Amino acid sequence: MASLLQDRLTTDQDLLLMQEGMLMRKVRSKSWKKLRYFRLQNDGMMVWHARQAKGSAKPSFSISDVDTIRNGHDSELLRSLAEELPLEQGFTVVFHGRGSNLDLVANSVEEAQIWMRGLQLLVDLVTSMDHQERLDQWLSDWFQRGDKNQDGKMTFQEVQRLLHLMNVEMDQEYAFSLFQEADTSQSGTLEGEEFVQFYKALTKRAEVQELFESFSADGQKLTLLEFLDFLREEQKERGCTSDLALELIDRYEPSDSGKLRHVLSMDGFLSYLCSKDGDIFNPACLPIYQDMTQPLNHYFICSSHNTYLVGDQLCGQSSVEGYIRALKRGCRCLEVDVWDGPNGEPVVYHGHTLTSRILFKDVVATVAQYAFQTSDYPVILSLETHCSWEQQQTMAQHLTEILGEQLLSTTLDGLLPNQLPSPEELRRKILVKGKKLTFEEDLEYEEEEPDPELEGEQESELALESQFEPEPQEQNLQSKDKKKKPKLILCPALSSLVIYLKSVSFRSFTHSKEHYRFYEISSFSETKAKRLIKEAGNEFVQHNAWQLSRVYPSGLRTDSSNYNPQELWNAGCQMVAMNMQTAGLEMDICDGHFRQNGGCGYVLKPDFLRDVQSSFDPERPISPFKAQTLLIQVISGQQLPKVDKTREGSIVDPLVRVQIFGVRLDTARQETNYVDNNGFNPYWGQTLCFRVLVPELAMLRFVVMDYDWKSRNDFIGQYTLPCICMQQGEPAPVTPGQYSNSGCLPNAVLLVLPGYRHIHLLSKDGISLRPASIFVYICIREGLEEDES
Repeated sequence: MASLLQDRLTTDQDLLLMQEGMLMRKVRSKSWKKLRYFRLQNDGMMVWHARQAKGSAKPSFSISDVDTIRNGHDSELLRSLAEELPLEQGFTVVFHGRGSNLDLVANSVEEAQIWMRGLQLLVDLVTSMDHQERLDQWLSDWFQRGDKNQDGKMTFQEVQRLLHLMNVEMDQEYAFSLFQEADTSQSGTLEGEEFVQFYKALTKRAEVQELFESFSADGQKLTLLEFLDFLREEQKERGCTSDLALELIDRYEPSDSGKLRHVLSMDGFLSYLCSKDGDIFNPACLPIYQDMTQPLNHYFICSSHNTYLVGDQLCGQSSVEGYIRALKRGCRCLEVDVWDGPNGEPVVYHGHTLTSRILFKDVVATVAQYAFQTSDYPVILSLETHCSWEQQQTMAQHLTEILGEQLLSTTLDGLLPNQLPSPEELRRKILVKGKKLTFEEDLEYEEEEPDPELEGEQESELALESQFEPEPQEQNLQSKDKKKKPKLILCPALSSLVIYLKSVSFRSFTHSKEHYRFYEISSFSETKAKRLIKEAGNEFVQHNAWQLSRVYPSGLRTDSSNYNPQELWNAGCQMVAMNMQTAGLEMDICDGHFRQNGGCGYVLKPDFLRDVQSSFDPERPISPFKAQTLLIQVISGQQLPKVDKTREGSIVDPLVRVQIFGVRLDTARQETNYVDNNGFNPYWGQTLCFRVLVPELAMLRFVVMDYDWKSRNDFIGQYTLPCICMQQGEPAPVTPGQYSNSGCLPNAVLLVLPGYRHIHLLSKDGISLRPASIFVYICIREGLEEDES
C-alpha cells in the first residue's frame, strides 16, 4: 500500500496540485480568519503550512490523524460566516479524538474540490493499509525525519540523531556496527533497503526469536506441523486444524516461496504475533455477537452527559460537534437541555451558566444525519425541557418534521406493551425520553395555547409535580427561593412523543415496585447512586433488572471530569452518562467496555444482572464458581512514543501498570519495574497475579508510563478491554508442580491459556499509537476456592 500511495502521488492530478501548494483562508472563529499557504509533503503523509508560498513552513497535520472531510455546508463555524465567506469554497478537516476541527476556505470551488478529493483519497489509502504496509509507511516517515538534509541518504550522524528521536539509547560502537552491516554498498550512508535492514537489526526481538526456535527444528522456519504444534501448545487452539494453520501461513508469510512450501519464516511468525490473530482482543467479540432481542433494560447503553458541551460546564462551548463525536463513537443516549430562545426558537445550553447556545433544531438535524452512521441500534434523546408551552410545541414540531420516519411516535404494535422492546425491534429508531402526561390514555388535543382561565382542577392534570428534576448543578445555580419557582405546564404535543421512556422521580425502591411501570425511568446523581449501592446494592440490582436507570455526574464536576462508570455497571445501571469530551482513565474504561459487540453502543448485561430475583450484591458478592486467577507475564515493549516530543535527547524509562476494575473486591493494580532509557524495545519479563471473583464484570487495563522519580509518572499509552473479551483457548490441565514458583497457582487445576498476545496501545484520546505495543503471555486459572489466598 505504501507503494500504491507513491504511485498515486506521482499520477493523481489532485495530489500533484496539493504538492505544489495553495493559498487558503484558515478560519478559527468569526474574528480570526487568516491566509495561509498549505502544501502536501512529497511523502503524502503530512500537510505543512506557511504564511506565504516561500515562507518558513511547519507541520499542520498528519493524514493518519484525519478522520473525515466535510464540505462547507456541514461546518457549524463556516455556516455562521455564510454571508462573509462562500460555503461552496469551504471545507473542514475532522481529526480523530477530541482535537479541534480545521476549517479552510479556498480561493475557488475547484480548488476546494481538489483538496477535499485529495485528502479523502489519502485517508482511504491509509485506512486500508495492513500491518506490514503501515510499518513500511512508518519507516518511511522516520527516514524522512532522520534525513535532515533531505538527500535520500542517511549518514551515521543522522542515524544517531534518529535513534534519539525513536526513543533508543544505544552504545555508539554497537550502533556503528549495525550501521556498517546494513551499508552493503559501503558508501558510508544508508539508502532505501539498507535502512530497512538497519531497522530490522535494530528491532530484532530475542524473546520472539527464542520462542520461534523452540518450535523450529532448523531455527530458520516453522513447518506446517511445527506451526500447528505452536498454535495448539502455546496458543491453546485445541480445535486448530491444518487448514487453519495453512490459512494463517498464507496470510502472514511475506515470501511467495514460503507460502508455496507451507512454511513460516521468522518474519512471518512475527507478523502473525503482531496481527489481529495475535491480538489480546478476541476477534469473535468485535462484530455484533450478543443477543439483541432482549428488552432494552437488559443492556448497558453507551450514554453521554450534557452532550452539547465540548468544554467545561460553566463557560464551555456548546456545539453540534459534541453530538457528532458522541454518535460516531457509538453513543446511544444523548442529553439535550432545552430552554426558551429568541424569535420563538428553543435553544440548547447549560442553563444559568455562561456556556454558549445552539439552536434546538440544529441539534435535531445533526442527530438525524449522524444517528446511524456507526450503529443501527436505537438512539435515545434525553430531553431536559425548561421551555414555555409555545416553545415546547416548536420542539415537538422540529422533532416530528426533521426526524420523520426515524422518530418513534407510537408503540411498535399500537398496543400497550408489557415489556420494553429490544434493540433489534427498534433498529434505526430515535426515542424521546422525558416527562409525559399519561401513557395508557390516548390524548386528544388541539394545537393551541392553554386556556388562561383553566380551572385549578383541570390545570393540575397538566402541571407536573416538579418542574424537571433538575440536576444538582442546576439546583445550585437556580434561585434560592424555591417557593417562587413556577410549575411547568407540559405541552401534550411534546408529551405524546415520549413512548417508552417516561421520566419519573425516584423516591425509594419500594415505591418504584408499587407505583412505577417498566416504561418509567429514573435519573440518579452519581452521589445518590453510589450511596444506594452501598446501602441497598441487591435492591438496586433487582430494580435495574426491570426498569431503566440513568446516572449523571455530580454537579461539582464543573470541569467536565468523569466518575468511574464501573461501580454503576456493577449494580446493573444501564445509562451511565459520561462527559465524553474529557479524556482519561474513566473514558478509557467506558470506551473499552463498549469496544465489544460491534461498537454498537449496547452490551448485554450478565444474566445475574437481568434477573428480578437476583441475589447478587456488588458490595458483597458471593464468590461464584467462575472466579479466576489471572496470571500476566509482561514480556517486552515495542516502539513506545516519546512523552515530550520537543526534547530530542529525552528517552523514556517505561514501566507497565496492569489494573483490574470490577466489583470492589476485584479492583486492584500492580506494575513492573521500569526499564532505564529504552522506549524502543524495553524488556521486563515480569509476572503479575490477580484474583478475580466476578470476571463477567471485570475490565482489564494496561497502561505504559514513563517513570519519573521527581514527580508523577507520565502517561505513554493504554489499552482497556473486558476480561471476557480476551482471546482464550480451551481449558488445559496443569501438571503437578507447574507454575508452583508463582505463589498463586496451586497444582492440579484447570487453566484457560490465551497464550502469547500483543497489546496495541492507544493514546489518551483512544487513537492508535501503532506500531507501539507490549508483548504479554496470559494464563487464566478457573475455579477458585473461597479459602485460597
